[in-house]
Amino acid sequence: MTEFPPGFLWGASTAPHQIEGNNLNSDFWASEGLMPGMERSGDACDSYHRYREDMRLLADAGLNAYRFGIEWARIEPVPGMISRAELAHYRRMIETAFELGLTPVVTLHHFTSPLWFAQEGGWLGERAVERFRAYAEAVTPILDGVEWVVTMNEPNMLAIMIGMAQAMQNQQAAGEWQSPTLDNEGPRPPLPAPDMKIGERLVAAHHAVRDLLRERTGAKVGWTIANRAFVARPGAEEKTRELEYIWEDLYLEGSRGDDFVGAQSYSSQWVGPDGIEPHPQHPDNTLVGTAYRPDALSIAVRHTAEVTGGMPILITENGIATHDDTRRIAYTGEALKHLEAAIADGADVRGYLHWSLLDNYEWGHWAPTFGLVEVDRETFERRPKPSLAWLGETARRAGN
Repeated sequence: MTEFPPGFLWGASTAPHQIEGNNLNSDFWASEGLMPGMERSGDACDSYHRYREDMRLLADAGLNAYRFGIEWARIEPVPGMISRAELAHYRRMIETAFELGLTPVVTLHHFTSPLWFAQEGGWLGERAVERFRAYAEAVTPILDGVEWVVTMNEPNMLAIMIGMAQAMQNQQAAGEWQSPTLDNEGPRPPLPAPDMKIGERLVAAHHAVRDLLRERTGAKVGWTIANRAFVARPGAEEKTRELEYIWEDLYLEGSRGDDFVGAQSYSSQWVGPDGIEPHPQHPDNTLVGTAYRPDALSIAVRHTAEVTGGMPILITENGIATHDDTRRIAYTGEALKHLEAAIADGADVRGYLHWSLLDNYEWGHWAPTFGLVEVDRETFERRPKPSLAWLGETARRAGN
């Protein structure tokens, strides 16, 4: 194996709304079940109460890091009212990670916002940046000792979700609900491109919170970008550069000056002269309809390093939706080989956090399973898959 840098992080990631359960004051909770086919998160994995068990699974497997989120809708259920009890809850999570020998990677915003924030205009509201900064200010006291803080998860995907929500409100969307991460039957259609005006607002919010966190904590601060790992067909190089800016580079450029950037990659997409090519049905496709492309991780890392000028990169998500855990191991093993090659070529990668620790709520659906651990949705029993032990052994062999 490539020699990974000292202190390399090996672990897994989660998002609060997808695993905690009963996130009653969030905008996404309010939208659940409103369209045909859209399932509710409900109790989710009950990780709000079972976080110690989840963290111990990681630690016992030999991993040394856990990325988890703080839920804004719990911290500030109504404007200006900060819940001290919820702050204490998330501080206990941080301290549990320390106790178990896990490096916490803490995300402040992972797609979901308080319902009141959405109702006053959300990220396009006049006070959006001010509201997000005030929330971050309330959270900073519990971040003592935390080394890695993500301000916002996948702002480029968040921009798409905001656009889709607007279409729903305007009744421009018809038919059955479709999660932005899940396909229905038929060839995989290209998602709508992120709205650049929304993207620019998210960059401004990120910078405001980044500067605050630097003033008040000792953490490294960055955000995470969904990388489409575009590959140009012959003659489509210019079109690919155009799409890369809309989908990724606006946000990657927004990370310049950060302490790190999170790269998140699952698959790759071809770009032709007319744009992104719909991915056809194929027996090798994942449960969310994407191509089986473990090489996408290297494409993503190399592109991220190029656009950001070689800044430190944390792999904050990489995984596969599959019911076959042997396939998960095969995919991840091959993805790590591609990552090793990128590191050998000079990419400054500081860690690998798999998506996801648990089979969880996939933004409107329960069917796609990304987890290293299966969860019984009635009893909440955790059943570690062979891939969890495999990843832990991979970390040990890497010398960490």
